[in-house]
Parts: sequence; structure tokens; C-alpha cells
Amino acid sequence: MRTPAERRAEPADPLTVVHTRWAEEGMAGGPWPFLAMCSLSRLHQILARALEDRLKSLELSRTGYFVLTTLALMNGGRALLSTLGRLMMIHPTTVKLTVDQLERAGLVTRQRHPHDRRATVVRITELGAERARAANAALENADEGPLGGLAGRHEELFDALRDLRLATGDTEF
Repeated sequence: MRTPAERRAEPADPLTVVHTRWAEEGMAGGPWPFLAMCSLSRLHQILARALEDRLKSLELSRTGYFVLTTLALMNGGRALLSTLGRLMMIHPTTVKLTVDQLERAGLVTRQRHPHDRRATVVRITELGAERARAANAALENADEGPLGGLAGRHEELFDALRDLRLATGDTEF
């Protein structure tokens, strides 16, 4: 827990006013559930914009980056479209449209599953693997802007969020 002096030394927090006004306005319950959800939502928006900006120079969207990196980590660099959607918790249509874009760019290939004609297998190309490596290096080496604020703190952030994800039921693989 931070001391009042430490809090004063921090940059202004736009959500502080909510905490202050909560009791003044007679809101039921405590402010913490609302503040926690707002904090997560704001952080997501800030980091999503920063990630998109960083990936632009590599001609990748955020979802494209997630698909390429996920494929690069898969055994043989391939996965079913449905598996990608499930792992990344992304709607199947979004996965398909993203794979369409990546395929046009030569970053992935797709083919019918050899034993299930309803399924499609996506495979990362060497160019796609190179792009995934470049994107991950660019993100790890970000030293300014919102992503720079995470420099050296990625593992700490992952550990904190992992406990919360698991507590909320994020156990499906």
C-alpha cells in the first residue's frame, strides 16, 4: 500500500475523482468493483492503441500479431482455424478475416484438413515467422509511450493478471 506522500508524487489519475465522489453521491456499495473494471477497460484501450501503432510499421494488425505469434508457438507452426479462435478468444469470423489478410501478405497458408473436410488448417510461412519475431522484438524493446511504461514489468504484469484470469475461470485451452 502506498503512503499519501507517494500517491501525491504520482501522475494525476483520472479515476481518482470517481473514488472521491462515490460517497458524496450516495452510491450504494463501495467504489472498488467499478474502479477495477474502469481501470482494466482504460488500460486495455490505451495498450491496444499503442500496440496497433507499434505494429503498423510491420504491416500487422493486433489480431494478425496474435495469430502469427500463436502459430509460431504451435507444434509445426500450424493450427485449425477453430483452435486459433478458441485459444485467442476471438470470434471465428474475425479469425477467418485476419487469416485472409495474412494469407494475402504471404505470412500464412491455409489448406483443408486431410481427414475433416469441414476444418481448415493454417500454417505460418517462414516470412510469417520472421514477422512474428520482429514484432515481438519491437514490443520487448519499446522504451517510450504506453508500451514503454511496461518496460521491465512484463513478467510482473503477467503474474498479477494470471492470478486474476484463473480466479475468473480462464482455464479453457
